[in-house]
Amino acid sequence: MIVTTEPINYQRIEQAIQYLEKNFKRQPELTEVAEEVSVSPFHFQRIFTEWAGISPKRFLQFLTVDFLKARLKQSKNLAEAAEAAGLSSQSRVYDLFTTLEAVTPQEYKEKGSGIRINYGFHETPFGLALIGVTERGVCWLSFITADADPNFQLLEMKEHWHNSVFHQDQQLTESFITKIFNRKDAEAQSKLHVFVKGTNFQIKVWEALLKLPVGSLTTYNDIAVQIQNPQAMQAVGSAVGSNHIAYLIPCHRVIRKDGILGEYRWSPTRKKSMIGWEMAKVELP
Repeated sequence: MIVTTEPINYQRIEQAIQYLEKNFKRQPELTEVAEEVSVSPFHFQRIFTEWAGISPKRFLQFLTVDFLKARLKQSKNLAEAAEAAGLSSQSRVYDLFTTLEAVTPQEYKEKGSGIRINYGFHETPFGLALIGVTERGVCWLSFITADADPNFQLLEMKEHWHNSVFHQDQQLTESFITKIFNRKDAEAQSKLHVFVKGTNFQIKVWEALLKLPVGSLTTYNDIAVQIQNPQAMQAVGSAVGSNHIAYLIPCHRVIRKDGILGEYRWSPTRKKSMIGWEMAKVELP
């Protein structure tokens, strides 16, 4: 049985971003975009500003190629400074402090039988999500597109953690969702653990992603260099795409070096939403 909280307008946000992106060159007026998403201009301005903190047009400016290229350069400098400081005081200002614990597929096969995974479906700033939690940390977080069956994601999680015991616990998982997406309560942003299953190479890539502060971007090439395997860009791309813990392991912050955002397993528009939303939070006082 799926239990969700009241929907939070993400579908309208997503639809507006798609429309603005398609018509950005002619700079459509607020009334036109509001009509496209079937709400009044006043209501649309309110829900978008509540969600992003900035106007729709300003949000879309964050996602232009020139802006993203500049942010890539800035992020590289930030990452270098964070590394020198011993991992990012900058990251902790805006982001969760997340640590990773991992098992290889063989280790899980030998020792993973009977792991209890509590799961729940919840609304987030980026739409409906499925989260799975073990005593060792968050082991799954995926987003569900508007036209998809939520149970498909549940089946995918069960297949990935096939030896585990599953139990729906909305109250428990709600506390994790609040901690992950609530940026107003500093206490709620304490350390989180993620628990992953992957090859040694995948784990190295995911660990590199965890070092990226909110609002920053990187490229597949930079990740390959960071894990000391500069020729492995294709393998890096595969590892990024194999991530099963969306947002917390921020694969959405990896883009192409030409400033093109690229694909995302939970929809390219959702990736744009996350990047723009995070950059808006960093830009705000």
